[in-house]
Amino acid sequence: MPRATVTRRLHFNAAHRLWNREWTPEENDRVFGVCANANYHGHNYDLDVSVEGEVDPRTGYVLDINRLKAIVQEAFVRHVDHKNLNLDVPWFQDLNPTAENIAVVCWRVLVPALRPARLAHVRLWETERNYVDYAGE
Repeated sequence: MPRATVTRRLHFNAAHRLWNREWTPEENDRVFGVCANANYHGHNYDLDVSVEGEVDPRTGYVLDINRLKAIVQEAFVRHVDHKNLNLDVPWFQDLNPTAENIAVVCWRVLVPALRPARLAHVRLWETERNYVDYAGE
């Protein structure tokens, strides 16, 4: 059977503040700069989720792209969209919501939600110039 990788892009908006509670405000400002703003700041994130597998000879799909969208929306996006990641999202209660950590959390949430499909890759676009790739631990 041929194998392929299918990717769906989803979008969400969220606010966050990058901050290490163990550091002084001066150290946080030095390391995180404007991202340490006490009043938070926001991003218009794009999330690319890729699954890989055998092409089903009956459908021609690895996974129906609408099903992929629905799973990612339900398992991850609805929890972060239009939220303050620091205050509203339990996943980031004790985890600094950097783009890297958001991508890792997304991966951990989606792996079981997408089974039996195999999650191959997530790419989180924080801006049109900055993204994080993550492909598992």
